[in-house]
Amino acid sequence: MAIAVYFLCALTSLACAVMLLRGYWAGRVRLLLWTALCFCALALNNLILLVDVLTGPELDLTLTRKVPALIGVVLMLHGLIADSK
Repeated sequence: MAIAVYFLCALTSLACAVMLLRGYWAGRVRLLLWTALCFCALALNNLILLVDVLTGPELDLTLTRKVPALIGVVLMLHGLIADSK
């Protein structure tokens, strides 16, 4: 059951990223681009989490899956700061 939830989380993050990118291409609002990049990184984070759960305790991907999450948050923060000026 947990595997299905992690897969659906990754799929939802990817769907959000695609919709945000489509919105960016339609209106060229930069905040949509930064948000879409953040969701791409979060989708990658969820996919690595899925692989981590599937492989079990033999392979620890904790640090590997935290890097995309950190990159996503930094991208979102950068976008918020850049667009507030």
